[in-house]
Amino acid sequence: MDTETDTVRRILTETGDTWAVVGLSNNERRAAHGVAAVLQRFGKRVVPVHPKAETVHGERGYASLAEIPFPVDVVDVFVNSALAGAVADEAVAIGAKAVWFQLGVVDEAARERTRAAGLDMVMDRCPAIEIPRLPS
Repeated sequence: MDTETDTVRRILTETGDTWAVVGLSNNERRAAHGVAAVLQRFGKRVVPVHPKAETVHGERGYASLAEIPFPVDVVDVFVNSALAGAVADEAVAIGAKAVWFQLGVVDEAARERTRAAGLDMVMDRCPAIEIPRLPS
């Protein structure tokens, strides 16, 4: 059985480099803004998903996951726990390979549904914290 650490490592190194960041806007005070910048520095393509559909960090934004016209590998979720399960279900629907719930975002039922659909799932962790910890 995989440990959470194994899943984190797999998502960051093997799952793919296109990350849809749900909740990412041009608001530099929000955690999503800084985390997206770190992901870019580590070679990830960051796709902003936010109702405003703003361009952030040079990448065109989309109002929803369903509007993204290309494959997404990882859906990184920066919405509150009450909304996160629906985002996880959308990630499954668009064919993402993994879902990452940020620090403080917890929904056990969503984790079960997502894993049952065959996706990797990490909850209550931050890729900007985890990615520098990877062996180089």
